[in-house]
Amino acid sequence: MKTFKLISLEVFENDTFREIELVDGLIINKEDEKNTWLIEIYTKPEQISFFEKAMQNQEDRIIRVVITKKDNDPVSFHIKTRSITRLEKNVSIMLQGNLKRTSRKNYSEILLKDLLDQGLNGDTLLEEFKEKMKSKPYLTPTNKSTSH
Repeated sequence: MKTFKLISLEVFENDTFREIELVDGLIINKEDEKNTWLIEIYTKPEQISFFEKAMQNQEDRIIRVVITKKDNDPVSFHIKTRSITRLEKNVSIMLQGNLKRTSRKNYSEILLKDLLDQGLNGDTLLEEFKEKMKSKPYLTPTNKSTSH
């Protein structure tokens, strides 16, 4: 197993990513045959509605995290909420999931196609591509981009 510091976490809800304010967090690669990851976050009680709903409905959800350093690229996961524990001031939320694989090359091709489909070209296309490669909006091969 390998453990990493969780720098940021965003949840995908209502077709957009929303940042969860972290008090602290860690992520563990279990390095098992199922490629399972455990994510434990400590957050304020007002941040937990997304996780409570997902746990009640036993829904798979998509999150995006940054691990170890702020300037690392975000990584997306399919997760299930496993537990929510109320502490004195904060809440501990345990998530379990799998890495959502999208290679950087694949991402850039999907982004470029999306921008071309929007009718962008020339300097506008180049500037928008550079900006979106930094912000990494959520993309799928079949859907238009949504805020990431």
